Amino acid sequence: MKRLMVRADDLGYSKGINYGIYECVKQGVIKNIGFMVNMPDSIEGYELVKNYDICLGQHTNICVGKPVCDPTLIPSLVQENGEFKTSKDYRNSKEDFVVLEEAILEVEAQYQRFKQITGFEPRYFEGHAVQSTNFFKALKIVADRHSLKLCDFSSQPGAMCISGQDVYMYMGCMDEDYNPFTYFKSIYKGANTEGYHMMVCHPGYLDAVILNTSSLTIPRTKEVEMLCSSEFKQYIQKNNIKLWTYDDIV
Repeated sequence: MKRLMVRADDLGYSKGINYGIYECVKQGVIKNIGFMVNMPDSIEGYELVKNYDICLGQHTNICVGKPVCDPTLIPSLVQENGEFKTSKDYRNSKEDFVVLEEAILEVEAQYQRFKQITGFEPRYFEGHAVQSTNFFKALKIVADRHSLKLCDFSSQPGAMCISGQDVYMYMGCMDEDYNPFTYFKSIYKGANTEGYHMMVCHPGYLDAVILNTSSLTIPRTKEVEMLCSSEFKQYIQKNNIKLWTYDDIV
């Protein structure tokens, strides 16, 4: 059997994102959700989905909004205004400016905030939109400290390792002429029976927060439309596709 997964990232990012994810959850097709806990709309986002059957993970964020930590404790991660350095700052840097000890402080603080908001442990543990070796190291240190299910990218090329299993990630939202349904079908057709094959989505509606802080805009709305469509659900049923969760990976 081919093991397919769909994950929705960025719950909490903004009101528009929250309601886009909420619509997908109501339709029953989104079970894996990455939760950003440091944003002003984080609690509202959790309140929208908390009573549904979902697998909620920590989508650790160090490139948008304000940190959970006191900014003075993590100077390598923040701008002069106390907000996180942006993803553009990371892309434009030729070196990893993240100080490991500071990253550990913020990752730990977001983990504690996750538990404070939800009352339970993250069902999986990973990071948002930043290529930083020290950030990845911090995620692993905090995950090991609390025995969390880490999405570890240090396994074989093209896959991340979760609980000893290979999970192949696919994210086409930045592709030109992106069609989410066509993209999902290509993943399904190309998947083998080894490991898990996961489409990473960022469903949401556009609001001022997203338009001012994110380079990912229109594809978010396309993913909401696709994930809520009868065409997508009929394709799932016709092909007897089971959509797995991180809880299934043992």
